Amino acid sequence: MSASRLIRAAILPDYDQPIEVTTVTLDAPQHGEVLVRLVAAGVCHSDGHVVTGHLPLPTPIVLGHEGAGVVEEVGIGVTHLRPGDRVMVSWIPACGHCWWCVNGQPELCEQANTSAVTGERPDGSTRLHWHGAPLYPFSSAGTWAEAAVVPATSVVPIPDQLPYAEAALLGCAVQTGVGAALRSPLRPGDTVAVIGCGGVGLNIIQGSRIRGASTILAVDPSAENRELALIMGAHHAINPSQEDALTAILDLTADRGVDVAFEAVGQPELIALAFAAARRGGTAIAVGVPTPNATVSVNAFAFASQEKTLTGSWFGGSYAPRDVPRLIALWERQQLQLTSLIRRQYPLDAAGEALYQLLHHPAGRNLITFPSSPIPPDISEKGA
Repeated sequence: MSASRLIRAAILPDYDQPIEVTTVTLDAPQHGEVLVRLVAAGVCHSDGHVVTGHLPLPTPIVLGHEGAGVVEEVGIGVTHLRPGDRVMVSWIPACGHCWWCVNGQPELCEQANTSAVTGERPDGSTRLHWHGAPLYPFSSAGTWAEAAVVPATSVVPIPDQLPYAEAALLGCAVQTGVGAALRSPLRPGDTVAVIGCGGVGLNIIQGSRIRGASTILAVDPSAENRELALIMGAHHAINPSQEDALTAILDLTADRGVDVAFEAVGQPELIALAFAAARRGGTAIAVGVPTPNATVSVNAFAFASQEKTLTGSWFGGSYAPRDVPRLIALWERQQLQLTSLIRRQYPLDAAGEALYQLLHHPAGRNLITFPSSPIPPDISEKGA
């Protein structure tokens, strides 16, 4: 087992402070863990929620929760991975033995949720340190760094022909969006509305297309996102800044509404719009992540009188070891688009700019990419 090493990482010192790219210390992997040298990492709106404190996670924190790279070292007990493996990194390392895992909902894993909230491993430790104090990884991942030590259950091998940039998107955006569609009540031939066509919404569109939806309506104020939505499989793109979205949806569905409406932004008023856009007997699904204390107001009479359903989808109900190979198979059969999702790539030093661009000019998925040279072991604490 190697010693600790120095790496460069993009950290958030505290809420509403600028992202700082600096040198930190990364410990060697322990039992059931893997050290991955990152080649690409996704930039997600959830990273922005951490910066603002809307996701109240412990700081200082290494941002990033999806990525791809190369295994450099494995801890004791890891048998499905070895150094040199090309892999992707996901963000819910389901334990496999808590009540939720055993009962078929690994995306709600108690241990993974606790680790995400505390930033610590189950034993209370962390593999990251900055200025001699604990440094926390976002959702047990912390992929905005040259390397990360992550639970082996969140690491899945990828084929040689799958580029790292595309593989990085499998860690969150694709699993969340495609999974939400595939696990929804959507049936072949149904009509669908997707409200919000960022990284997750575009993948809901893909999942709906793969599931066999006959009509997919995309709602987004961004012209670039609407264009991408059509590329991903939407049949109509609605600009809510120029027309009333609900009226447009009803006009396109003979005033019935859609069979399934997805909200992929995390705004209460858009969740209410999804509920209103669902037909009688239809389903609205909240996929976007609101702030923890947000509330939504909908017509209560519609639950009984119209038999509408309002439900949620966390991480698309996904379990990386099960679902990533399935997604890769869809990509290999050209049913799943990945390259088209990527809009811009930034070096680690520009991590703050990458997040700013996503939050202010949202379109597809931005990436942070890293040099391909290995990270040398180093136990020095200088600068970390």
